[in-house]
Amino acid sequence: MSLEQFKDRNVGEQNYYQVDIADYPTTGWGKFKRAVDRTFKGELFVGLWVVMREMIKFDIHTVQYPKEKLPIGPRYRAVHEMLRLWESDTERCIGCGLCEKICISDCIRMDTRYDENSRKEVGEYSINLGRCIFCGYCAEVCPELAIVHGPRYENTSEQRAHYVTFEDMLTPIDVMKAGAQKEYPGFGAITPHEDERVQKTPLAY
Repeated sequence: MSLEQFKDRNVGEQNYYQVDIADYPTTGWGKFKRAVDRTFKGELFVGLWVVMREMIKFDIHTVQYPKEKLPIGPRYRAVHEMLRLWESDTERCIGCGLCEKICISDCIRMDTRYDENSRKEVGEYSINLGRCIFCGYCAEVCPELAIVHGPRYENTSEQRAHYVTFEDMLTPIDVMKAGAQKEYPGFGAITPHEDERVQKTPLAY
């Protein structure tokens, strides 16, 4: 159709045709025939054939969760993990507070104190996973790679207090000695061959 035909508002001269709509049945026998006519159309058998075709293939794609779990990417940002030092089995966290400052959802709380050797240590550290949006800023800004995002994405609980425990995020010492802790290759980790890219700073004197 041309543009002038669309602009023409005289609907009386347009070539319209009436749709043949059957009258609504009023008797019981008419309603029954209409229901049978609508039920046993070809579309019904086409749908049944599609279902039967998929059933006889026996190619099941359903994952039997929780026995089976789909693999996730190495950069997936799931529940946090606190890593330890290999030499002394102590926490890598030095209590700088950068993760607490950069957290945009205000869910990280840290309390630091000085020990008997006048060294700073972390007294309390908690992440409210109920408020965390898993943006990854805390893992990215950490200078010691102490906090990373692990692969555990199941953090359901009936109590809110279970979302703020530090011991659940920290790698146990016995697990670490067994060699279970690995340098996390995901979000916030050092890229490979980073030491080779470091250049000496030119001295100004």
